[in-house]
Amino acid sequence: MSTTFMQFDAIAESTPGPKWLSRWHRSWPEYRAWFISRGGANGPSRKACEQALETYMPELSTTYRQLCRLAGNDDLSARFLSTWCPPAYLGGCSIAALSGGDSVRLVRNYDLSPELNEGLLLHSNWTGKPVMGMIEFLWGLSDAVNTRGLSVALAYGGRCETGRGFGVTTILRYIMETCGTVAEAVRVLERVPSHMAYNITLADRVGAALTIELTPGGGVRRMQQAVTTNHQHGRETAMHPVFTRTIERLEHLKALLLDKVAPRELPGAFLKKPLHQDDYANGMGTLFTAEYDPRHGTMTLHWLEDRWSQSLHAFEEGVRMVSLHGNSAVTQSACQVQFAPASAAPTAPTAPATHTLPKVPISVGDGAFNLETMINQLRPNLPAAARQRLDDWHAQTRHGETDWCGFGRVFY
Repeated sequence: MSTTFMQFDAIAESTPGPKWLSRWHRSWPEYRAWFISRGGANGPSRKACEQALETYMPELSTTYRQLCRLAGNDDLSARFLSTWCPPAYLGGCSIAALSGGDSVRLVRNYDLSPELNEGLLLHSNWTGKPVMGMIEFLWGLSDAVNTRGLSVALAYGGRCETGRGFGVTTILRYIMETCGTVAEAVRVLERVPSHMAYNITLADRVGAALTIELTPGGGVRRMQQAVTTNHQHGRETAMHPVFTRTIERLEHLKALLLDKVAPRELPGAFLKKPLHQDDYANGMGTLFTAEYDPRHGTMTLHWLEDRWSQSLHAFEEGVRMVSLHGNSAVTQSACQVQFAPASAAPTAPTAPATHTLPKVPISVGDGAFNLETMINQLRPNLPAAARQRLDDWHAQTRHGETDWCGFGRVFY
């Protein structure tokens, strides 16, 4: 058993500005390396990306241009931010939406390697409609709620196949900026193509709830129940279903609905196995459980040992350091993927390429937090400049000043 520490930030910024730019400077170097290594530089031109965004999601064009200007307005960052025909990317997740009585809940587990999650909850008002959600790809959303009473979450659909379309996190951003009901969101999903297979669960304030399965390059499949994990219900075969436990998790979710669990009880079920996972070293651990109440515009991030509640109407900025306890043994990578050129028809990759990030679990014995142990295990795995920043930060803690925001800056 090992413990990994993650920092989660809550930031409010009505329009893209210095706070977003700070996050860009912090995250872009790694995103840039990923984008290039996965073939993103060989993807569609900037002009093609901008035309696609204007064609499918014109309401985002103004915000997109603002972000590009903040990011320096160079060709590569503009193409990255458009998310038109991006490299393939993966993730886990279990999701359920449920209404009953006067309650509506959408609850999701976000399962991924800790090194790949941004850990950012952003409250924004980019197009005149306040939105609160977990950020991916610096302006997209993995899950969110808006003031019109709509909530949404995504789950990876279980295949590496790619097609002509947008990164799904940008599609979710578009839904949150332009839609207020499940029906409106479904019309967007039917019209805007996703570049990979993803499952989208929606719930609104009147109790409507639905799961939509997206196919690469466009196309949707409506599901009868508002639950989903990491496979789809066509003839396609999910990758590594035993490793991800996707079928077991889905059957468990369906059983919860049959048992008529109350909406307010869903988060507790998501914090238990088989929905809650702890294989962090192999990229299949639950980083957070997000509970959305679209009727009241609130959300709560749950962990085994902590929780953090926020509201669209009374949002509070802050930082949380969270400990994730789980497996530290690394096994073979669960999936190998390669960028599919924009001109290609949807097809399975023919020349897989492996891309792995270093995994440095921080073991602290029985789980009790020990700063000295954490420092000693981190330091050998850092480059020289980061080691110096860590030493400077550590020296401050000896004087009774534990600045966790400063700790996060050690690594950037």
